[in-house]
Amino acid sequence: MTGQSFSTLVEFQALLAEAAGPDTAAKAAAEERNGQLTKPPGALGTLEDLAIWFASWQGNGRPSLENPQVIVFAGNHGVTARGVSAFPAEVTEQMVLNFQHGGAAINQLSKAFGAKMDVHALSLDRPTADFTQGPAMSEDEVVAALLTGWNAVDPSADLLVTGEMGIGNTTSAAAIAHALFGGEAADWAGRGTGVDDAGLALKTQVVTEGLLANPGAKGDGIEALRCLGGRELAAMAGAIARARVESIPVILDGFICTAAAACLAQAQAGALDHTVAGHVSAEAAHARVLQELGKEPLLSMGMRLGEGSGAALAIGILKGAVACHSGMATFAEAGVSDG
Repeated sequence: MTGQSFSTLVEFQALLAEAAGPDTAAKAAAEERNGQLTKPPGALGTLEDLAIWFASWQGNGRPSLENPQVIVFAGNHGVTARGVSAFPAEVTEQMVLNFQHGGAAINQLSKAFGAKMDVHALSLDRPTADFTQGPAMSEDEVVAALLTGWNAVDPSADLLVTGEMGIGNTTSAAAIAHALFGGEAADWAGRGTGVDDAGLALKTQVVTEGLLANPGAKGDGIEALRCLGGRELAAMAGAIARARVESIPVILDGFICTAAAACLAQAQAGALDHTVAGHVSAEAAHARVLQELGKEPLLSMGMRLGEGSGAALAIGILKGAVACHSGMATFAEAGVSDG
């Protein structure tokens, strides 16, 4: 599949639909091995399930995890002109420089777990359109952002984490969640960077207006991404889709990453089977999106930073799962009686 690409949203959806599923033979081999390891059945709990899931996507019953990749995408949102964030849009560019100089939380977590980290800033000088007035992006613009994500993935990586930076993007994520899962705008709008009660009320109003201005986004993952998303959300979706095509497992990050990923799930059943949820964010709507997607978070640490930070922390969990599965001795190898 390596080398495939697309130039339209129809072609992108076709690649998503054609992507292969997990390797059933590798899964069976991993299950068999798990049953022979020197421990009582099920004693490692979720670690056992994670290792088997990981093995099925790596195509190896005794997998290894040595080359994780973290990619942070940054974009600016026209909707910030409505005052939905506690920080000005200039902070996006300032944080990109911080990422590039190694000074952010995600830099430290990537380093701690041996992940290669890349940063991609997407047209920061050209924010998306204000989605309360119409679509945030044209088809060409969203395709370009999807391609940035698609091309950012290292096909030799054995695990992917996508993160983001973009002032205003919790508003974008809330609008997408509202479009895909219904309910009221207030169910999805949260405090983001720390807006006060008046700011939260404004944010809720903006999410409502966004759906009214883009009725075609309702229940349509790709249209929701185009009309209500940002370039960084589309890039995350493109990277997660490329990982699916390359059979690279993915750890999803917080609310914004999960909202972007939900667009893929809405567009193609099973599009997120190669993903696990790294954590549940303190941003209230994240837990509900995970529930809609049927994803159980690995961690609950009260984090709401974004950047890929919660997912990067969960690399350690997955490394532990793979290390136990592939490194432990079987009863036969250890000369231990299994009863």
